[in-house]
Amino acid sequence: MAGNSSRKGAIRKSSKRPQAGSGGQVRRGLAGKGPTPKAVDREYHKAHKIAEAKKRAEAKKGGRSGPRRKPGGDEWIAGRNPVVEALRERVPVTSVYVAEGAERDGRLREVFRLAAENGVGLLEVSRGELDRLTDGAVHQGLAARIPAYEYAHPDDLLDAADEAGQKPLVVMLDSITDPRNLGAIVRSAAGFGAHGVVIPERRAASMTAAAWKTSAGAAARCPVAQTVNLTRQIKAYQEAGCFVIGLAADGDLTLPELTGDADLVEGALVLVVGSEGEGLSRLVAESCDRLMSIPMAGVLESLNAGVAASVALYAVAEARAR
Repeated sequence: MAGNSSRKGAIRKSSKRPQAGSGGQVRRGLAGKGPTPKAVDREYHKAHKIAEAKKRAEAKKGGRSGPRRKPGGDEWIAGRNPVVEALRERVPVTSVYVAEGAERDGRLREVFRLAAENGVGLLEVSRGELDRLTDGAVHQGLAARIPAYEYAHPDDLLDAADEAGQKPLVVMLDSITDPRNLGAIVRSAAGFGAHGVVIPERRAASMTAAAWKTSAGAAARCPVAQTVNLTRQIKAYQEAGCFVIGLAADGDLTLPELTGDADLVEGALVLVVGSEGEGLSRLVAESCDRLMSIPMAGVLESLNAGVAASVALYAVAEARAR
């Protein structure tokens, strides 16, 4: 009967006893739960999925170019021509991997000969295993493994000069991103008597297989050091008594003026070379004691970073010898 509250089931009974007051339950229910996470940080949000997809795409793209870096730090050179060139230039290859059934052409025979001459181990593996080792690179049935480069400490370069009874000559690179430029500068540094090269740890080329190859083996003779902060390292060198000169197109000091100053050129010297496109960064330029330009005839505004470093190093070496 409608309105008859005495019938069974008409009233929903609670298993809890009635309470006097809320006991703080209402207040706790109204308490805030903190700021809402950004959309990109919410796992099920579209923005998060887009960001993750972009990261995967970039990682995949990065894994298909240049030497492959495995978790242990070793790198892989994939392809017949790159492996042949690496062995010719005496890149420190530890082992060469050949896929089973790989076509024996002239390049492969040269690899076998160079590996035997240099004492490099040869291993034959399945094509699938070689795909896995090189992260799916186009290896053409041939790949080489090289160990991760062992960087020196920036202070080691000053110690090396002191042990040789010479005034330090150090090259610092500000965000050089092309490994071939890095290799060329290391080669010039070794050829003109520099005691080493300093590079930043981030946003710069490192001693990969491409840099090794371009250095033509000079990286084994000229140490390369890494530093976390380039401007801080410049100040450390200045405190150690080094005069720091940055190469810049608008420098107030010219290369002939530097080499003509015996006290300056024969002292402890650090040459800083800027990046390929932007030159020296503002903080690095401000940290240098002087900025130096290389005079040129004609309308050419600037030189390639590797060429500029070579010209400056040659001039300093020639002036010191004189």
